[in-house]
Amino acid sequence: MKGWWIDTGKKDDILTVNALILDERAKRDIKGESINSRIEGRVEVGEGTKIVDSTVRGPTVIGSNCLIENSYIGPYTSIGDNSKIIDSAIEYCVILNDVKIKGIERLEDSLIGRYAKVLSGEMNRRILKLHIGDHSEVLL
Repeated sequence: MKGWWIDTGKKDDILTVNALILDERAKRDIKGESINSRIEGRVEVGEGTKIVDSTVRGPTVIGSNCLIENSYIGPYTSIGDNSKIIDSAIEYCVILNDVKIKGIERLEDSLIGRYAKVLSGEMNRRILKLHIGDHSEVLL
């Protein structure tokens, strides 16, 4: 085996590997649509994704058919296909497919499973660090 190897059995290990891969492989490739938004650095955006009134800073990868609206996506974040990030700020996170995050002031150092929902009725004043599995729901 050549190169580095990390056992990704824990959340922190997955986040570390995500950061290493983004550092090594992320490139600027915007296939989706950016409306009134800033996209800075090495950011990959999949087809069918809309970034509206938001800021995205790389290295970051956003999958296909996502909606990023009125949000901040910080470095070292990977977002899976069909996810929605609305009125939220996230950084140094791995967000899997079909996730909805809405009204979260700051989500960092987090791993969010498929089909999970992290929702707040109004913007809260918390920094969240979560590790939640598939189909989970967090209501604040």
